Amino acid sequence: MSGSAADWLRRIRALPLPPKVKIMNVCGGHERAISMAGMRAALPAAIELIPGPGCPVCICPEEDVFQAIQLALHEDITLLAFGDMLRVPVNGPRKEARSLEQARARGGDIRPIASPAEAVGIAEKNPGRPVVFFAAGFETTTAPVAAMLAQGVPANLSVLLSGRRTWPAVEMLLAAEAPGFDALIAPGHVSTVMGPQEWEFVVEKYHLPAAIAGFTAETLLAAMYSTLRQLAEHHYFLDNCYQEVVKPEGNTVARRQLNEVMDVVDANWRGIGTIPASGFGLKPGLAAHNARIQFSSYADASRKRVGEMPPGCDCARVVLGKIYPNACRLYGTACTPRKPIGPCMVSDEGACRIWWASGIREPATPGAETAA
Repeated sequence: MSGSAADWLRRIRALPLPPKVKIMNVCGGHERAISMAGMRAALPAAIELIPGPGCPVCICPEEDVFQAIQLALHEDITLLAFGDMLRVPVNGPRKEARSLEQARARGGDIRPIASPAEAVGIAEKNPGRPVVFFAAGFETTTAPVAAMLAQGVPANLSVLLSGRRTWPAVEMLLAAEAPGFDALIAPGHVSTVMGPQEWEFVVEKYHLPAAIAGFTAETLLAAMYSTLRQLAEHHYFLDNCYQEVVKPEGNTVARRQLNEVMDVVDANWRGIGTIPASGFGLKPGLAAHNARIQFSSYADASRKRVGEMPPGCDCARVVLGKIYPNACRLYGTACTPRKPIGPCMVSDEGACRIWWASGIREPATPGAETAA
């Protein structure tokens, strides 16, 4: 079924809705589209849209960021990272570098890049210099890293991998006693790579409606309509509302390359803890390109114990859909995009940064703080 955004809104308003229904969107791109379009104000008041764990920068473990900072400051290397990662703060004394951006200001050779191809190019142009690519991201950005490794990389290039899988975090929420949402909008880009079948567990195991959406108002509203209609009819299934891009088995080449060079591992999520089978690790055969092995002395296990969000920062609760971004105690006061305290205000996919960019500049009023 097709239609304009106005058509989908009319269809949604015609549905028999309960007094309150909560729909979680997983993807930061979805949250940006929803917020920038003013979708929350356009939908019936009964519908509550909850941003979920869709920002890889926000949940990148502090110990990984810390290790990257120490490598850049104490080794004669070039460190590369996706742009958003440079501003992610770690806990520590003000006299120390608390982000890659600050480490670069202190002399570290740290460069933002937009793709793994840039990392290969920089390593090839500097064959006598070690180059470390700090690769953080979900499946969508981890797949190109896998392709880079599968095709072969220069001897001087190693990867500090901090890749995460999206669906295990959602399952962790659903397995809780009070999941906090009634339906799920699954991420389009992740599904493009991994296939829609990864999200069937939402329906089959937890008996909730789910729909995969793209990034326009039309496809997002179509996915919302699908889940709301499923709830009204008590007939739940996984609906692919992004069929022009998301194919039944995803990107088979990308999935094969991920399997060739990476293993699925238990992984730490900042402020949340270890989630089983939620991360990617390089296979043993790639030890020569594994920065965790090549520079193992900079791995500080103690950071896992202190790797919570900065004092007063509620990013972890925002990521888990427990509170709205502007309910954070620091939102709009101590924490702004110009001076971010927590990672959710750093990344363009962070819910706090998105809400700020959409014009929400004031903290939540009492009684409107909670999402779940």
